[in-house]
Amino acid sequence: MANNRMLQFVTVAKETPEKRPPNLRAKDFHEIYREYADQKAAEQAGRCSQCGVPYCQSHCPLHNNIPDWLRLTAEGRLREAYEISQATNTFPEICGRICPQDRLCEGNCVIENSGHGTVTIGAVEKYITDTAWEEGWVQPIRPPEERLESVGIIGAGPGGLAAADVLRRRGVQVTVYDRHDRAGGLLTYGIPGFKLEKPVVMQRIAQLEQGGVAFVLNCSIGEDLSFDAIRGQHDAVLIATGVYKARDLMAPGVGAAGIVPALDFLMASNRKSFGDEVPQFDDGTLNASGKRVVVIGGGDTAMDCVRTAVRQGAASVKCLYRRDRTNMPGSQREVANAEEEGVEFVWLSAPRGFSGGAVVDGVMVQRMRLGAPDATGRQVPEIIEGADYTEPCDLAIMALGFEPEDLPTLWGVPELAVTRWGTVRADFRTHQTSLPGVYAAGDIVRGASLVVWAIRDGREAAESILEYLAQPAAVAAE
Repeated sequence: MANNRMLQFVTVAKETPEKRPPNLRAKDFHEIYREYADQKAAEQAGRCSQCGVPYCQSHCPLHNNIPDWLRLTAEGRLREAYEISQATNTFPEICGRICPQDRLCEGNCVIENSGHGTVTIGAVEKYITDTAWEEGWVQPIRPPEERLESVGIIGAGPGGLAAADVLRRRGVQVTVYDRHDRAGGLLTYGIPGFKLEKPVVMQRIAQLEQGGVAFVLNCSIGEDLSFDAIRGQHDAVLIATGVYKARDLMAPGVGAAGIVPALDFLMASNRKSFGDEVPQFDDGTLNASGKRVVVIGGGDTAMDCVRTAVRQGAASVKCLYRRDRTNMPGSQREVANAEEEGVEFVWLSAPRGFSGGAVVDGVMVQRMRLGAPDATGRQVPEIIEGADYTEPCDLAIMALGFEPEDLPTLWGVPELAVTRWGTVRADFRTHQTSLPGVYAAGDIVRGASLVVWAIRDGREAAESILEYLAQPAAVAAE
């Protein structure tokens, strides 16, 4: 029997949470979307059509039970909605904020495809979990029994933390190693506060710590501690380092001062938000204040950079991308937010080099057009001869993507198999690597990808590790 609170999409229009005005939000790093009120969340959740085959769920990497928690929200049963939401997702309040719902669940919503406007799944997910934290429904991790087995996790990003959560809830002793001074990986240092305020991340890390997860921070594997030492201390190991190495651009003038990697720029800004000392921010190297900024790239990292530069008080912010708006990999929602905040997008443009000698003063731009599709179906950018020009620039931020570090060499484990792209080779079902008892998950396996995929990989790898630990003969043979 259909619930009369549902199927409201014909009479109730899609309504997203209110956005703070661009002129106000561009001055700080607070999140730009306001919270739903109780009534509005229930009303928007009630627009769900309760599909027999929920495409929103099948296109979610975590296969979250979206129709169920939307129905419970519409009925005012928020605690039950939260319980169902967190059953498949370790960090629903984070995914509700930063998942590109327009490409995943909401982009595949049946009522969206029928012309009624998608259910605002991400905003409702965020509302449910924020309410759960406020009401004290988020319970501490209390394993039913403690186990003797120990697992070491290298990398405190979303994949490593998701695995730590699953393992710890089953009583396994977990130690997480990370190179930074705070856990969270890119959730902490890569994603700006206007998309993900840092207390949201810190409360989850605190929950893991209080639940018995041990963190060893400021620890670079291969320098401060060897990979072999970690294997010797634990019954199993999970590699969840992510990919941090910036992709290079081979062009004249690349080594000039004022040309900086995107992640360095974002990390400096996030560290300032924590109140850290950041000399390269204070001396202007990684600070956009008063500068003509050009960001090169079209992904979500580029969007983070242009919007951060606006908030730092840049004189102007432009984004160069070699394809057009339709073909850019970043979220269209983020592009719209950036444009509202004053960012200018220069489509079909690519850098040919940099002018200025020792200190950059311009980007030499070559205009592009889209040619025939390649093997993937995407149109290939082609240079328009004779259309070059120079874009004045005091700070050029390179957001061209990330590549994996050479872990076998850095860690002294040549037997750790990698792919031709340098990612760790792991079984796509079990996440087992070429080394017994060693697993890998997240971007270090699949390449730079979404947080939600890292969470899924971490959870799956944890389940495989639990199966491995249940085989005493295999552990004893190590």
